[in-house]
Formats: sequence, C-alpha cells, structure tokens
Amino acid sequence: MARQNGIVQPLLTDLYQITMAYAYWKSGKINDVAVFDLFFRTNPFQGEFTIFAGLEECLKFLENFHYSDSDIDYLVQTLPDNIEPEFFAYLKDLTCKDIKLSALEEGSVVFPRVPLLRIEGPLIIAQLLETTLLTLVNFASLMATNAARYRMVAGKNVSLLEFGLRRAQGPDGGLSASKYAYVGGFDGTSNVLAGKMFDIPVRGTHAHSFVTSFSTLDDLSSAALRHAETQKQYNLLELATEWRTRVSAIVDVSPEEASDGELAALLSYAIAFPGGFLALVDTYDVKRYSPQGPQHGRRTNGHTGYNSNCGTNVDRIRAYGYSTVERTLRSGLLNFCAVALALNDCGYRAVGIRIDSGDLAYLSVLARTTFERIAEAFKLPWFAKLTIVASNDINEETILSLNEQGHKIDCFGIGTHLVTCQRQPALGCVYKLVEINGQPRIKLSQDVGKVTIPGHKEAYRLFGADGHALIDLLQRSSETAPAVGQKVLCRHPFQESKRAYVIPSKVEHLYKEYWKDGRICISPKPLCEVRERVQSSLRTLRQDIKRNLNPTPYKVAVSDDLYNFIHDLWLQNAPIGKSTPPSRSKATRNAVCISPVLEGENDNSKGQKIRRSPKVVREMGAGGRMRRAGGASALRRKRQSPAAVLSAGRDASNETPSQNNVSRLTTA
Repeated sequence: MARQNGIVQPLLTDLYQITMAYAYWKSGKINDVAVFDLFFRTNPFQGEFTIFAGLEECLKFLENFHYSDSDIDYLVQTLPDNIEPEFFAYLKDLTCKDIKLSALEEGSVVFPRVPLLRIEGPLIIAQLLETTLLTLVNFASLMATNAARYRMVAGKNVSLLEFGLRRAQGPDGGLSASKYAYVGGFDGTSNVLAGKMFDIPVRGTHAHSFVTSFSTLDDLSSAALRHAETQKQYNLLELATEWRTRVSAIVDVSPEEASDGELAALLSYAIAFPGGFLALVDTYDVKRYSPQGPQHGRRTNGHTGYNSNCGTNVDRIRAYGYSTVERTLRSGLLNFCAVALALNDCGYRAVGIRIDSGDLAYLSVLARTTFERIAEAFKLPWFAKLTIVASNDINEETILSLNEQGHKIDCFGIGTHLVTCQRQPALGCVYKLVEINGQPRIKLSQDVGKVTIPGHKEAYRLFGADGHALIDLLQRSSETAPAVGQKVLCRHPFQESKRAYVIPSKVEHLYKEYWKDGRICISPKPLCEVRERVQSSLRTLRQDIKRNLNPTPYKVAVSDDLYNFIHDLWLQNAPIGKSTPPSRSKATRNAVCISPVLEGENDNSKGQKIRRSPKVVREMGAGGRMRRAGGASALRRKRQSPAAVLSAGRDASNETPSQNNVSRLTTA
C-alpha cells in the first residue's frame, strides 16, 4: 500500500462534526452504535455509470486515525470555553478499532443509491469520519469516471496521457488527478511525483520555450553523436542539413522556409535523447495554406483558415492529393523529418511528433501522409509508423469530432478538461445515518430523490445469460440472498407501479469487509490491478448504457421486503397533517397530508362517514367532501406510495382545481 497522504488526518473535517461529537458526548451517546451509508444520487457527466475509487485512501485514514497533542491543543483554543475538559481527553483516546467498514471493490462500476461504503460502529467516531471519507471518495470517483469516459471515446488503440498538473486545483488536486486518471484508463502522466508515489509511467517531451530559446544554428554548442552500435562519431548537424535538402525536394518545399533556430533546438534535443526523440513541431508553422482550391481563406469555427480542432480540412488532403500536402509543409515537420533521418544514420529511431495547436485532424493526416511518403521514398517502413501525439485543450467532444474526421493521432495529451472535471466539478456523495442502536432511520424530504433507504442493507448485482449486468438489488441484511435461476421481484424504491421479475444467471454480492477490529481485513490491490478492474467492470455493461449520447439508465431496485419496510417507516415518521377550514387559501386547501384515518371515522369538516383503508392519502378541498377520481386507481392497494403523495402534492400546488383530478382522491 502506498504511503499515506500527510494532509489526510482527523482535523481534515468540518467543524460541525466535532461540535456534534461533543453534543453526542454530552447527551450520553458514547455507547450508541450507528450505521452510515456513503452513496451518491446522480451519475456524473450526464452519463449512466460511475467508477468507485478512493477506497485505499479511506483505509489508510482509518488505520492512522488519532488526534495528536497539537490537534487537541488547537481544539481547546478553537472550541467554546464551556466545552468540558473530559471531552478532549475522550477525543485523545479515540481510534477506529471499533469501526467496521464494508465496501464495493475499488474500480467497480457503481450506480446511484447503492452505498459505496457502509460504516458501522460507535456513533461519535462514525460521525467524525464523515467529511474525510466524503472528500476521499468524491473526487477520486469523479476523476476515475472522467478518465474512463475519455478512454471509451478514444478507443483501445490510442494512448492517453494526463498532462494536467499545472491546471489542477492545487498540488494535492494534481496528485489525486494523476492517480485516478491512471485508474480510469490513462496510460501515463507528466506528473513526476505521482509517478514516484503511485508507480505510474511518466511521459513528456519539451515545451515551445525550448525551441524558442535557440535562434540560429550557432546556438548549437555541439553536433557530435556516436553511432548506437559502432560508436563511430557523426556530425548530426551535417547529416540533418543534408537530409533537409533531400526531404525538401520530395515535398517540394524550400529549406529557406524552415527555421534554423528550430532545427538547432531539435538537434540539441535529439543529441540529448537520441533513443527517445519526440519533438514539438508547431512552434512556428506546421503548415502553409495553399492559394489554390475552393476552400482557401474560409472561416472555420470562428478562426480564419483552418486552425481549429474541429475543422474539416482532412478532405483537402483527400481531394487534392500529395501536391497539396507538399505545398503545406513548412518549418516544424520538415525539420523533424531531417533530424529523424539523421538519427537513423546514427543507428537510432525517432519516436514521433507532438502537435499542440491548429486543426488536429487535418494536421495529423497531413503528417501521417508525409511520413508514409518519406518511408516509401527511402525504403524505411518504420518511418510511416512514427507516433503522432496531439494536445491543445482536448475534451470528450473534441475526440468524438476527431474520430468522425478520420484523424491519424496515436496519443492524446489531455490536461485541463480532465483534471478539473470541467463538465461537472463534484460527484455529490452523501453520508447518511440509516440505523441507530438497531433501529432503522429514514430521512424524509419533499424531494423524493433525497429520501434515504433505511436500515442495514446488502447489495447484489444480477447478471443475464449474456454476461451483462441486468440490475443492482438492495435488500435488508436479514433477507435471504437472491439465487441463480430463482425468480426475484425487483421494485423501484419509490414508484409502486415500477416492478419486474428477474431470473439471474449470475449473482454477485457487492460488499466485502475491508476494516474490522482495528485492522485492514483485505489488503488494497495495486493500482495497476484496480485499473484492470475498471475495464473488466465496464465490460459487464451493455453498450447502450455506456454510450456518450442519450445513454440508457441502469436500474437499481429494492426487494419487495425492503420496499414495504421503506414505506411503512416513511408513514410512521411522516408528520400527520390536519384538515383545512374552507376559509383558508387555495394553496393550503390543496395541501397533501398523510393521515391514519380508519374506516368509519368522521370527516372533521363535514361530519360524514367515509370508508377507506388505513393510512390512506387524502386531499382536502372546499367544503371538505371527498370522492375517488378515475376509478380510484391511486388506491388499488391498501396504501399509496408516499413518493407518489409528494409528487401529487407538488402537482397540486401548480394546478387549478379542474386539472387536479387524476388517479387520486380529489375535492368534489
């Protein structure tokens, strides 16, 4: 397991966690035992899946949880003076030895409402863990998901490099981004410290500043390079100058169009790294526009000419053939080819080029065509396969557009949009109490999406015969696990009519016990294995769930027992409303309330008898008289879904009385 991040410590929390801890302590809740669920409500990036990451850091946090003397001194100074000294002594002795943490496997594909972590143990310590666990899981899972989405749109045969350290939200944000980009499917990083800490391959070339630091060939202090095998010394400048003339003749471009300062810079870099020569070629000009052709001077995406990642200039090469390519080559590509061929004379093979600006689709096709022509002209097959790396503010949409244009890019270097998760800056994980001292707890809300699923639960993934995941099922821990080949009733947690039987061909229990009795029970896997887990887990999803545009939602269900448990608990905890006199406002008259009125009980407003099942929903109107609308389809069962009640209440507040008459009790 990699070293712990020194920033992650007990004081990396919100103040209210500590003030709640004192209030718990003051109330005598030291021995209360709680269960908390850590989960999220919506998948990020308008997608339908999320990658769970950050578990290893959570375990290291539990392993090292302890308030130091300086922590206690700071809290004594910071908290109000009325805090009893015995509380600080209590904090000083706190550890996670009585905590139990169950979780999904890191790198798994996960979905809303399914708890990623289940924390069980003393209420106070479990509460104190909340903020830190959230910050360790939120960004890690968001980054891994973002990286996995880039991997999917780029395809298996294109390399992805994370170049975002300089744009990340601070040093720790940069390190975390590098780590979880690798987990999500990137092949390497430019972040050297991340490479050291997490054993991630590091990659890099050089910047434009390196090229512009050379003005003329006189800036090249030495051009000597020994042959890779014979050790014979060559003058690389003389070889490159000769090759530049020969290549210039093939592509019909004068050597005078190329920058001598750029040639000096590339020669200097090649001498320093003859076996790893990958050069940035767009410092000055990578192309020159041809005055011929119907598209000359056209504006593309707001830029004069064709300087756009999402331009359409690939067609120019296809339409006009090699003559157009010949006329559009200029300094960077010409100088690179000259140096690469000179290195070949010395027994080395260049790696390739990086393009950091312009129309990436067009320029990649142009460069590939040039490499192929040179390979054919000089009988050097490897030259046609030189690597083309592209950077320049790339995001998912850029890659999709480049794919449509038939780019020839072998590797993308991606920074800002990846590490800052610009499309969605936060995942929104929450940490909710679901059980206290063996008693289930539920959080109610007018927003059904914020209602929690109470109690100690288990999660299962049910698979079909084709090997794809069908549905995630939440059950009460006391229930029997679903079995292969046995029919399972799966229900939407809040919508009564949404239910289906599933006969699984495979059942996977999602939770494993990672921390218990003060120690790690299952050692975290190396990062490379977590990375493989991400891809294998994604392969269990159908393609329509993973697609970029309008993906199909993946279903998360609850068992019939858990469904009834949720709604019984909901009704028990929901406040009981009262009937409204006719003089009240229309908005108040149309208020929805949950009432335990029994059969034969008098209606308060009119004193008339009404017959209905226990715990029905009623909506009071003018005069208070009630009838069933539309055959009373809302009351087919003994009770109506509380989620439907809330939805009905919101609808009622926005409707006129004539509209408010669909499948529920309404005013007469």
